[in-house]
Amino acid sequence: MSFFHHLVSRFLPLWLLIFLIFLSLGNSQKEALQVKVGIVLGSNVTFADLSLRAIEMSLSEFYNTHNGFKTRIVLNIRDSKQTVVGAAASALYLIKKREVVAIIGPGNSMQAPFLINLGNQTKVPIISFSATSPLLDSLRSPYFIRATHDDSSQVQAISAIIESFRWREVVPIYVDNEFGEGILPYLVDAFQEINVHIRYRSSISVHSSDDQIKKELYKLMTMPTRVFIVHMLPDLGSRLFSIAKEIGMMSKGYVWIVTNGIADLMSVMGEPGLENMHGVLGVKTYFARTKELMYLEARWRKRFGGEELNNFACWAYDAATALAMSVEEIRHVNMSFNTTQENTSRDDIGTDLDDLGFALSGPKLLQALSTVSFKGVSGRFQLKNGNLEATTFKIINIEESGERTVGFWKSKVGLVESLRVHQVSHRSRRLRPIIWPGDTIFVPKGWEFPTNAKKLRIAVPKKDGFNNFVEVTKDENANVPRVTGFCIDVFNTVMSQMPYAVSYEYVPFETPDGKPSGSYDEMVYNVFLGEFDGAVGDTTILANRSHYVDFALPYSETGIVFVVPVKDGKEKGEWVFLKPLTKELWLITAASFLYIGIMVWIFEYQADEEFREQMIIDKISSVFYFSFSTLFFAHRRPSESFFTRVLVVVWCFVLLILTQSYTATLTSMLTVQELRPTVRHMDDLRKSGVNIGYQTGSFTFERLKQMRFDESRLKTYNSPEEMRELFLKKSSNGGIDAAFDEVAYIKLFMAKYCSQYSIIEPTFKADGFGFVSIPLGSPLVSDISRQILNITEGDTMKAIENKWFLGEKHCLDSTTSDSPIQLDHHSFEALFLIVFVVSIILLLLMLASRRYQERQRNASLNLPNDQATAAQEESNEEGNFGDHIVEVDTALLRRKKLTSKTIPIRRVAQLSRLKSA
Repeated sequence: MSFFHHLVSRFLPLWLLIFLIFLSLGNSQKEALQVKVGIVLGSNVTFADLSLRAIEMSLSEFYNTHNGFKTRIVLNIRDSKQTVVGAAASALYLIKKREVVAIIGPGNSMQAPFLINLGNQTKVPIISFSATSPLLDSLRSPYFIRATHDDSSQVQAISAIIESFRWREVVPIYVDNEFGEGILPYLVDAFQEINVHIRYRSSISVHSSDDQIKKELYKLMTMPTRVFIVHMLPDLGSRLFSIAKEIGMMSKGYVWIVTNGIADLMSVMGEPGLENMHGVLGVKTYFARTKELMYLEARWRKRFGGEELNNFACWAYDAATALAMSVEEIRHVNMSFNTTQENTSRDDIGTDLDDLGFALSGPKLLQALSTVSFKGVSGRFQLKNGNLEATTFKIINIEESGERTVGFWKSKVGLVESLRVHQVSHRSRRLRPIIWPGDTIFVPKGWEFPTNAKKLRIAVPKKDGFNNFVEVTKDENANVPRVTGFCIDVFNTVMSQMPYAVSYEYVPFETPDGKPSGSYDEMVYNVFLGEFDGAVGDTTILANRSHYVDFALPYSETGIVFVVPVKDGKEKGEWVFLKPLTKELWLITAASFLYIGIMVWIFEYQADEEFREQMIIDKISSVFYFSFSTLFFAHRRPSESFFTRVLVVVWCFVLLILTQSYTATLTSMLTVQELRPTVRHMDDLRKSGVNIGYQTGSFTFERLKQMRFDESRLKTYNSPEEMRELFLKKSSNGGIDAAFDEVAYIKLFMAKYCSQYSIIEPTFKADGFGFVSIPLGSPLVSDISRQILNITEGDTMKAIENKWFLGEKHCLDSTTSDSPIQLDHHSFEALFLIVFVVSIILLLLMLASRRYQERQRNASLNLPNDQATAAQEESNEEGNFGDHIVEVDTALLRRKKLTSKTIPIRRVAQLSRLKSA
């Protein structure tokens, strides 16, 4: 007893302290303001149960860590019965009977519209963590808070996947309600940006039976598109994929992409559901692995065992936390309702909506919710326009054992393999290896031609000529049309090499009596109207036609040209020798001869004393005879001046090039160029006013009118033979003097009449023949284009051409220029410039040499007497050699056989005096 008394007396202060703490906590708990908040969720539903647990856990943990708060949220839970009416009744009860200041819910987008309108009327914020349909934004209620991402935020991620694999057509499969329809407008806009076509929209009701779902999937199997985007919840999605696997739509070649409506809730589908979805791609909401999320997962497992914490439970957790923080912020605001009781007579039947009031705390609570910001388990909780923003999605590949991450989509980067990528690059824009349906790693092309589809009706033009390209005849035995020709063989070869079987039949575009039904433009337009599935023939690819249909790559030569008759173009006449050079070059050459003569005059006048003493007429004749004789390299007179010799060497080099070029051009004119077109350019045709021929039904008629040719001057033909007959008649007899047609037809015509016609410039642009396909954007076009490339790059196309165009002479190379071949002064500008520069340099050197000699002479005349005497003695001594000088000069005279006209007598006399001295 004494020991117990001692123990109590010793620890009494400690016990008193603990008692006071509990007492204060109890008083603070009693003093906390009780704020009523409603919850509208369905019961006995796994999704709703997990969300409700998360909300209760969030509030419990929040107030445990914030025990000093003056407010406490009290939850009022109502069952929505999983119906729209049940959710509406529950919300109305909570507002009217319980006077809640906010409602968390509802569980889906279908139940949300009435709650949003009710909250807007009563100023009660509706906080939803699971109503994701973008259509709810159209209600424009400020009291609707979406504590989650709306479905439109994942559209860009889906679009990036489609674009990365270059699929051109998709089919969305969605649930037929507000949740499913809300994403469609955003999908359409996103696919238009990347030029992807939505072939068909498949809507499936939640109340559809398995047979109805199977019927819809069989309908999809008959379509060529193999890329499906599934937007629905897991309960309907599991049924869809189970049936798809049963009928063979989960096999090789199919592509399935699910939105986060399924990807975020795969845990509720179970193992059988994952087995049916093997190979499916999914866009899943990504939460960063923060410490807040990891701590919550640990507490969740400890508290609830094997129940998995999904994304919606995380949003519910953060929504409850945000609401608790906002309620605490407005704790001084009146939390009551302003109700107005209306008087009604006994005969009136009132409703629960008659006397609805509004929450006095609504505006302040809404403002607090809009500004609250904290780091939650789902990331940063901060509302923007009443929604949480999504910045990252995870791309998953579903396998039998679960999901596997193959990449991510980031709002500012795009599709990447890893979150470590912060900049866009070609290499980073791809996903990791994917296991596709059918357990294959090869990327499906996204399009297959269904084996049970109807035959394609291919229109073929009826032609009266140029049957090498396409010809329609009647098989007398079977009474069916028989179609042959170059274009038909190319198309048959292309279709035989397609990676899938395509069933088609040719339908002539003709009247019942076998006449053409219209022009090629009309045939193309009939394809657009759906009367035909395509067109094969010599159909030219034109811009106006491409507005209605798609064309495959061209398989013929391109271009439109004029063809005209040729005449004997051999140069004749007495002045033909002048034609190799232009007038300008003749004048420049003559001026150069004159210039060279003047320069020779200057140089020889300074060096040759005899030249200076000649008469002026002799000087002119000597100089110009010397100058012009260089043309034939016949100059024999020696030059006394060094500068003359240099100038003559350069001038002879120029003359050598000029004469050789003249000789070659004249030879070409007299022998080689024998045939010339009657007209050299399109402008000459327009000015002459001759008749122009064009093929019947061809687009070239419009081109001629655009080029301002008179319509009355345009004549039609149907075959090469008719074209030839019109040429023979000429314009004067109702024929033509030129024809305007595509290169392929002109090539066929020239093969027969190569030597009589020629093509003139210019060549106009045209894209050649192409196969027509409908509808616009059909993947069949790209597959046909690939096969056209395969056969044109190999020997197949050459073999087809040899079959239908054997004997072709390739006359298209014999085009003509706009003017006869002549040598002009531009070709020899450099040579004449060299002569001029050299002559000027030589002239300057001569003047400098002359001035130097004059200075030397003047210096010798001004020497002193003693120097002059010495110089005289030196000259006397040199006089001893006078005989030798005279003898040398005499010998030189004999060797050169010069006369007195060559060396002046005065000079000989001087030499004789020098000898006698």
